[in-house]
Amino acid sequence: MRESHRLPILDAAQRVLETRGLTAITFEAVANEAGLTKGGLVYHFHSKDDLLLALHEHVAAQWERALLQELAKPYEEASDDERLGAYVRTSARSSTRSELLLMLDAATHPAFRAPWARLLARWTPPVTRDADDGVLDRMVTRLSADGLWFLEAFTDEQVDARLRERLAEHLCAPLVRV
Repeated sequence: MRESHRLPILDAAQRVLETRGLTAITFEAVANEAGLTKGGLVYHFHSKDDLLLALHEHVAAQWERALLQELAKPYEEASDDERLGAYVRTSARSSTRSELLLMLDAATHPAFRAPWARLLARWTPPVTRDADDGVLDRMVTRLSADGLWFLEAFTDEQVDARLRERLAEHLCAPLVRV
């Protein structure tokens, strides 16, 4: 597949998902949104599952770019706490309908869950049985960030941008203890 066509198709699929929902992701709808024929789309994505997997990877890659931008240093040079802080601040920026729908879709499709699992493994602390204070602080921080993201993704409640920023900094405070 020519890379030059992949991104516009996935952007079109994301727009369809955002405005019309997951069930609206059809070859016809995405082709129309992308300005292609259905045959042109099928040339690049042989099945709806191929398209959906690529869409999951595409949106997870958007998250990865946002996380790296928030981190403001090379990933390899960052500590686990700095990575988690970037995750918290990125999660606190608000969610989109397409992200929520993809997360729900991934819950029942292991292949669709894989891009998200890789992302989370890189940026968030693993769930452990260890209950020391550091592990506890990191888990509370992660779960709180996920909860804030979920609140806005799943309800009509919108947290003021300044409050979101303050919440993110509050959640990151335990990560910067010396």
